[in-house]
Amino acid sequence: MAGREDIFQKTMNEGHSAAWDKNWAQAAAAYLRALAEFPESPKALNSYALALFQLEKYDEALTPYMRSARVAPEDPLPFEKIAQINERMGKTKEAVQAALYAAELYLKLKDVDKALENWLIVIQLSPENLQARSRLALIHEKTAQTRQATIDYIAVASILQNSGNPQKALEILAHVAQIDPDSSELQHALAIINKGQVLPRPMRPTGGTGPLRLESARASATPQPDQESPDPIAEARQHAMKVFADELFDADGDNSETAPRRGLSVMSSAPSGAQDNSSLLLNIGAAIDADMRADETGVQVALSKALEAGFNHPAANFVVGQILCHTGDFERARAYLQQCLRFDDYALAARLLLGKSLRGLKRESQASIEYLEALKIADVSVAPREQGVTLHQAYEPLLETVRDEKDLKAHLKLCENVEEMLIRANWRKHLQKMRSEMPNNEGQIQPLAEIVIQAQSSQVIESMKMINELARTNYLRSAMDEAFHMLLSAPTYLPLHILIADLLVREDRKQEAISKLNAVAAAYAARDEGTQSVNILRRIVELAPMDLDVRKRLIKRMVDRDQLDEAIGEYVDLADIYYRLAELDQARKTFATALDLARRPNTNRAWSVKLLQRMADIDLQSLDWRQAIQAYEQIRAIAPEDASIRETLIDLNLRLAQVPQAQAELDSFQAFLEQNQPAGLLPFLQKMVDEHPGQAMFARALAAQLHKNGRTSEAITLLDALGEKLMDSGDLTSLVTVVNQILLMNPPNADQYRALLSQIST
Repeated sequence: MAGREDIFQKTMNEGHSAAWDKNWAQAAAAYLRALAEFPESPKALNSYALALFQLEKYDEALTPYMRSARVAPEDPLPFEKIAQINERMGKTKEAVQAALYAAELYLKLKDVDKALENWLIVIQLSPENLQARSRLALIHEKTAQTRQATIDYIAVASILQNSGNPQKALEILAHVAQIDPDSSELQHALAIINKGQVLPRPMRPTGGTGPLRLESARASATPQPDQESPDPIAEARQHAMKVFADELFDADGDNSETAPRRGLSVMSSAPSGAQDNSSLLLNIGAAIDADMRADETGVQVALSKALEAGFNHPAANFVVGQILCHTGDFERARAYLQQCLRFDDYALAARLLLGKSLRGLKRESQASIEYLEALKIADVSVAPREQGVTLHQAYEPLLETVRDEKDLKAHLKLCENVEEMLIRANWRKHLQKMRSEMPNNEGQIQPLAEIVIQAQSSQVIESMKMINELARTNYLRSAMDEAFHMLLSAPTYLPLHILIADLLVREDRKQEAISKLNAVAAAYAARDEGTQSVNILRRIVELAPMDLDVRKRLIKRMVDRDQLDEAIGEYVDLADIYYRLAELDQARKTFATALDLARRPNTNRAWSVKLLQRMADIDLQSLDWRQAIQAYEQIRAIAPEDASIRETLIDLNLRLAQVPQAQAELDSFQAFLEQNQPAGLLPFLQKMVDEHPGQAMFARALAAQLHKNGRTSEAITLLDALGEKLMDSGDLTSLVTVVNQILLMNPPNADQYRALLSQIST
C-alpha cells in the first residue's frame, strides 16, 4: 500500500531542517519516518544514510546506501558512498568494487571529473587494479594530458607483464611511443624490458590528477621565481582560484564526512540530506572557466550558485565579494566579505575591500577602521615572528584613537595613505623598506601606522611601559594600581587587560587571571581577531591544563581558522587527559574525532598513523581485538612497510582463531618485502617462527624462503623439526603437506620421505 505523500514531504523537510542545524540524531529520526511512508525512496534512503554517517554509525549507514543502490542502480552516488564507508572500515576489496562501479556510472552520465575521482580512489587502495589504470590512461589520453596518460599506460604495461602477459605489455608500450615518443618514462621502461627485467609494479599515487583545464588555474596562482608579487587583493583572488582548482584535482584525497571540512566537502553542511555533488563541482568548474575568459559576471554567477547550494567556503565568499565591490554593489559585497575575516588567506584583502565598500557608501569613519585593521594585518605579517604579538598589541590604542576621531578629513586621509601603502605590487618589500627607515626606539618595534596617523595614544603606551617597569622591580601592587587607573581612559584596550592578568598570576591569583583572560579571548573572537583569541586560550590552557572546556573552545577556534595540525595536537592532549582519568571510551572517541581532522587535505599525514595507533592501543587494553584489527588495517594501508603493524595483525588474527586471515596477512607482507625490501624478509620470518613456535605457517614460509636463497639443508632441517611436532600432535594432514614440501626441495634421502608418505596414507 502506497504511503502518504504529504507525510513523506513533511518528514523529509523536518529532516532537512535538522540536518541544516547539524542535529543529525533528529534528522535521522525524521528521515526514518519518511521511509516508513515510502521505503524505496532513493532520496530518503540517501538522506537517512548521510545522517547515520554523521552520527559515526558507519555499519548502519551502509545498509540504506546499499538499499538505495538496489533501488536506483543507475545513480552513482550511493555506490560512491559505499566505497567511502568501506574504505573507512578497512574493507579495501569492497571499497574498490563500489568505487569502480560508481566511476562507470559517472562516465555513463558524462561526468568525467567524478569518474576520475573514483578511479583515483581505486588506485589509491589497489595500485595494481588494471581496470582503473586502463580507464585513467584512456581518459588522460583523450583529454590531451599526454604525460599523465604515458605514466598510466606504463603502469598498465607493468601490471600485464607481472601477471604473465609480456606481449600485451609490449603492445601498450608501442602505443605510448605513438602518443609520446620523447617520454623519458617510456625510454626508461623500454630499457628495463630490453635488459630482460620486469617493470616495477605500480605504486600508490601521492596525489590526484584532474581535468586539463585546471592545470592553467593552478599555474596562474603559483608565483614564479623573480616574478613581481601582486597587490594583496589580486594575491587573495589568485589564491582563491587555486583553491578551487586544487579541490577539483584532489577531491579523491579525503573521503571523511563526519565533521565540517574545508573546500568542496563543505557541501555536506547544506540542508538537503544527500547532495548532488556533481552539480556543485560543475559550478566550481564553471567559475574557473569564466575566470580564464576574464568573464567576471560568469565567475560571480557560478560561485553564487555554489554558495546557495551550501558551498560555504571563504574562497567563494571572497571572490563574489570582490566582484560586487568592483561593480559598485557595496552593500552586498560587505555581506560576503565579512565571511572571510577569520581566514588568514583572505583577511587582509577582505579588510581592504570592506574599507573601499564603506567609502563607497559614504561611511568614511568606519572605512578608516577597516583600512587600519588591514594595515595591522600587513604590518604583523612582515615583522619578525618574535615581535608579532607586541606589534599587534601596539595597534590597539591607535584603533581607539581613530574610533574617537571626529574630523572627516582625517579619516579620508588615513584611507588614502593605507591604500597607497598596500594596494601595490611587491607590497611586502615596500613595507619592509618603510620599516627599515623608521627610527629605532630603544629596540621597541613601532607600528607602521604611526606614519599615516598622528595618534593620541602616547599616554596609554607610556603607561604600559611604566606598568612593565614596576612589575619588573616587583612593585606589583603599584603596577596593578596604575593598570586599573589606565582602564578608566582606555577600557577597551585589550593588551592592558592581558597585562592585568599577568599581574594577577604573579600575585598567585590564578583563578581571577583565568577569568580575565577568558573575557579577553571572547573579546578578540567578537572582533574577528582569531589569532589573538587562540593565543589567549593557549595561555589559559597553560595555566589550567585540566580545564577541558577551555581546551575544547581552543580546538574549535583552531578548526574554525583551519589551524588543523595544531587542533589535532590539542585533541591528542585532550585524549591523553581522558586516558589518565581512565576514561578510555572518551579517550578513543577523542582520538577518532582528531582522525577525522587528520584526513582532511593539507594536514600532516603522519597524524593518521599516530592516531590510529593510539586508538588501537586502547582497543587492545579493552580486549576489543576485532576493533583493533580494523584500526591496524587502516594503518597498514597508510604504512605498508611497517613490519610491527603486520606482526600485530597476524597475532590478533591468530588470537581470534582467524588462521586464514593470518595466513593472508603473512602472504601479503611477504610479497611486499620481496618487491621492496628483500633483505628484510628472512629476519622477519625468523622472528615470526621464534614468536609463534606452534604455528606451522611460519616455519613453512621460512623454509621456502631459505630454499629459494640456496640454503636448502637448513630449510629441510627446519621442516623436519616441524614434521616431528605435527606427528606427535597427530596432525597427519599438515604432516603430509610438510613432507611434500620437503620432497619438492629434492632432498638426498627422498625415498625415506616417500616411504613416510606411504606409511601415513595407510
